[in-house]
This record gives sequence, structure tokens and C-alpha cells, in this order.
Amino acid sequence: MSTTQRLLAFLLLLISLPTNAAEPDRRIAVTIDDLPWARLGDVATPDLQARHEKLIASLKRADVPIVGFVNEKKLEVDGKVQLQRVAMLRDWLDAGFELGNHTYSHADLHAVGVDAYKQEILDGERQLRPLMARYGKTPRWFRHPYLRAGRTAEEKQAVVDFLAGHGYKVAPVTVDNGEWVWAFAYANVMNDPARASEREALLRRLREGYVPYMLEKLDYYEKQSQALLGYALPQVWLMHANELNADSFVALVDGARQRGYRFVTLDEAMKDPAYQRPDGYTGRWGPSWLHRWAMAEKKPKEFYAGEPLVPQWVLDLAGVESE
Repeated sequence: MSTTQRLLAFLLLLISLPTNAAEPDRRIAVTIDDLPWARLGDVATPDLQARHEKLIASLKRADVPIVGFVNEKKLEVDGKVQLQRVAMLRDWLDAGFELGNHTYSHADLHAVGVDAYKQEILDGERQLRPLMARYGKTPRWFRHPYLRAGRTAEEKQAVVDFLAGHGYKVAPVTVDNGEWVWAFAYANVMNDPARASEREALLRRLREGYVPYMLEKLDYYEKQSQALLGYALPQVWLMHANELNADSFVALVDGARQRGYRFVTLDEAMKDPAYQRPDGYTGRWGPSWLHRWAMAEKKPKEFYAGEPLVPQWVLDLAGVESE
């Protein structure tokens, strides 16, 4: 065979190879914490309603399945349930979204202990359970505040068993992020009269930085999934009910879709067998479940390198020292 013939045969072989063989199946479920509104006490009542309505409109326009997680204490003022705030939850259900339990007061399991945490779970469904019953639904998902699920295997199992006995499954997070820092910064700029002259420019800068940051986090955890599991895990994305997502959620979803992601229900994502892996984390904080599984396999420190960070200028605007 001549050189020309060999080259032609090689080119024909390349043409015959499937073009999408290495394309991952990118799926993701959206979860939104701290309903009816994160940092609710920092927003005047008229502004709260307008911002809430804007968020619901953005979520509906994006047209993706969502589970929102409720802190029932935020429904109250001086211990009395506010009908307007309960109506905010009805808006989520009317939009076709699902609601889950995020404890009554956003309690930290590591601080309050198992017994008090169990009571927080029960108190976190006093309004939620009858409200969802009117829609023919029941709360099925539970999200740990701060993603802190227990400091020992026994503590973790005690909570999981208690949740199962009340019809709940834990909703993990794989795409963890510093969205809350960007949201703090965004709300601070919106609420600060001293920033009136620079407000619009700062808000635009935050929006234009936030979406790429979140998509970089998505890229990072996809790579982590490929490295740990050998495939693209159906991810679970963590966000919060706030002004930033009211203004940016549609752009964020569009950016993920451009990367090839399909938005799926939390039920579909959780069917992946990886979610049955042991949680290997017993530390103080609340990392991604991908990293918990990596810890169970005793991955070296280098495995976790390269995660995108919130820029210092955003930390400064948020008034926090770190993510």
C-alpha cells in the first residue's frame, strides 16, 4: 500500500468514528434554599413582596423543575404566622414547584445536637405539611442547613432514620458554591442608600460576574465527577431565594443549557447509584457530596484543587471574610 493509500485509509477511519462518543450526559436538578426569602429581616415588607414576585416570575420563565426548601420561622413575626408569607409559599406551589423541609430555624445540627435537631424538623413542617396537603402533596425532601449532616456515623444515621420515619429523604448538593456571598453583596448594594449613585453599575457588575462564576463551578464539579466516578453525574445545584437570582436566574439557566445541560427533577437525579455511596465527611463544614465521596476513598489533597473562588471585591461588598 502506498503512502497516499495509507493516508486515505486513515482519513476514512477518522470519518467513520462516532462524533459524540465522548459527549457526557449532562443533567442537573435545581434546589433553592431559605424560603420564603433569604435574609428576610433585612427587606422592608413592600420591597419583599415585589422582589419575591420577580423571583417567581424568573423561575417560571426559566421553565425548569425546582425544589424549594422552607425555614418556617421566617413565616412568623414575634411568634405569629404571617398570612402574606404563607402566601409566598403558595406562589411556589402554584408555579408547579415542590417544597421541602429546611428545619424551622435553619438550625446547625453540629451546634444543637440530634435531639434538638429532630424537634427542628418537626417544627419545620407545622405549616408546610397542611399547606402541601391542599395541593395533594406531602413534603418528601429534607435539606441540611449549612449542609452539616453530622460529626459521626452514629449521629448521621440517627438523623437519617428519623427523617425516613417521617417520610423524608436527604437532598444532597454536588454543585456547592459561594452564591450566598454574591447574593449578600447584591442585597447590600440594593439596600444601601449611600451607594445610590453607583448602585446600577455595581449591580450590573455583580450580575456579570455571578453567572460566569456559577458556570465555572458547574464545570469544576463536572470534572470532579468524571475524575471520581468516570462519568458526568446528574448534579444537584444549590441556590437561595434572593434578589440576585430574581435578576439572574434565567441567564444562569441559559448558560448551563449552552453547556449541554438538561434540567431534571431531583427525583431523576437521585436515581443515579452514586447517591448511595457513603458520606465520608465528619468535619465541621458542609462540602459537596462529590467531595464527601472522595473523602471516603481517601483521595489526596491534590484531588480537590482548582475550585473557583469568590473574588475579593465581592467578599468586600458582602461584608464577609471568606466563603
